[in-house]
Amino acid sequence: MLATIEIVDVLDSSEHIGQMILQSDVMDAYQTAKKQLEEDDEAQRLIRDFQKIKDQYEDVQRFGRYHPDYNRIMKEVRTVKREMDMNEKVASFKLRERDLQKLLDEVSQHVAFSVSENIKVPRDGMALTDSGCGCGTGGGCGCAS
Repeated sequence: MLATIEIVDVLDSSEHIGQMILQSDVMDAYQTAKKQLEEDDEAQRLIRDFQKIKDQYEDVQRFGRYHPDYNRIMKEVRTVKREMDMNEKVASFKLRERDLQKLLDEVSQHVAFSVSENIKVPRDGMALTDSGCGCGTGGGCGCAS
């Protein structure tokens, strides 16, 4: 029975941490930036344009340089992405998203290291990337140099 009570206490504590994150200034800034991005017609057009060319890019990647439109699409992807990234609402959202990810990474690391320094934890948002980097021994994943 003691293990069950301990598990319930751990779950309650984790829910409390989650609520603290949801009520944080970082989360508030993220939600505000997300709402502004969703309500901005120009930003939404840029995102749609990028998604369209990204679909073409993925098709080109299957054939590589042998695809007849390889050079045109590769250039267009970079141009459309740069235009999207330069939009004020998109840039603000990405900045707030990185701030939130940093907070989540720090909380995860703090929880893991309070158990053991040898627990592997993603760093710098590496849990969300497929970089091919592995975990080393002794306390951290990711490819932070």
